[in-house]
Amino acid sequence: MAPRISLSDRFAGDRPVIGMLHLPALPGAPDSSGDRDAIRDRALEDARRLESGGVDAILVENFGDAPFYPDDVPAHVVADMTALASVVRRAVDVPLGINVLRNDANAALSIAAAVDAAFVRINVHVGTAATDQGVLEGQAHDTVRLRDRIAPAVAILADIHVKHATPVGTPSLERVARETVDRGKADGVIVSGSGTGSQTDRGDIERAATELAARDSHARPPVFVGSGVTEDTVATYFDAGADGAIVGTALKEDGETTNPVSTDRVEAVVAAALDP
Repeated sequence: MAPRISLSDRFAGDRPVIGMLHLPALPGAPDSSGDRDAIRDRALEDARRLESGGVDAILVENFGDAPFYPDDVPAHVVADMTALASVVRRAVDVPLGINVLRNDANAALSIAAAVDAAFVRINVHVGTAATDQGVLEGQAHDTVRLRDRIAPAVAILADIHVKHATPVGTPSLERVARETVDRGKADGVIVSGSGTGSQTDRGDIERAATELAARDSHARPPVFVGSGVTEDTVATYFDAGADGAIVGTALKEDGETTNPVSTDRVEAVVAAALDP
C-alpha cells in the first residue's frame, strides 16, 4: 500500500531539511514574558533566517511551553499558535509544519488547516508511551479521520519510539514503524534519539527504512531523522536510509536550542545534506 501523501508532494528537494521554529513560551506558560509582539518578532526573524539559509520547510512548535499539557492544550495556546503560524506562513515561501506539544494532534491539524500548512508532526500516533507528562496513548483513529475532514492535503509525520519517552511494553522499532504506517495511516515516520539534540542511532534509521521498504520498495513512506542532526552528521543519516532531516539545535547560535537561528549554521547544514 502506497503512502497517502508522498514526500515529493510536500518538499521540492531530494534530501529535504526541515528547520525547527521553536516558539518562545507563549502567554499562559510559566516562562512566558506575556509580550505577544516580542514573541511574534522572534518567530518571524527565526523563520526568515531559516528560509534564507535554505531549508526546505519550517516546523513550528511550542517548544517554550514546558511543562507541557499531555494531549489537550487550552484554547489560548491554539489561538496564539494559529496567529503566529499565520504570520510566518505569509512571511516565507517554504512549506510549513505544525507540532503542538506534547501530543495534541487535533490542535495541530486544526492550526494546519487554518494556515494552509503542509504537514503536522505527531509525537505519539500509535501505541503508548511513558513520558514526563504521564502515559500518552496514540489517537490515530481520531487524528486520521479529522485530517480527512478538515485538512485532507496535510501530511502526517509520526514519531516512532519518540524522544523524551519510553515505549510501554516491548514493541520493536520495526513493528512500530510498520504499524504506524499500515494501521495508523501515517504518511511518514520520524526516528530520533533519546532527547532534544541527542544523536539518533544510524542503525535505527536503517532498520526503519528497511522495514518500510519491505512493504513496497517503490513507494516506501519517508523516514525522517528527528534529532542529533548537525553539519557533521546529516550526510551520514541520509546514507543510512533517511529521506529527510528535522533540525533544531544545530541551527541555533552557539548550538544552544533556545538561542536565535543562525543563518550561517543553517547554510552549513543544508550544504552538508546536499553533499553526496
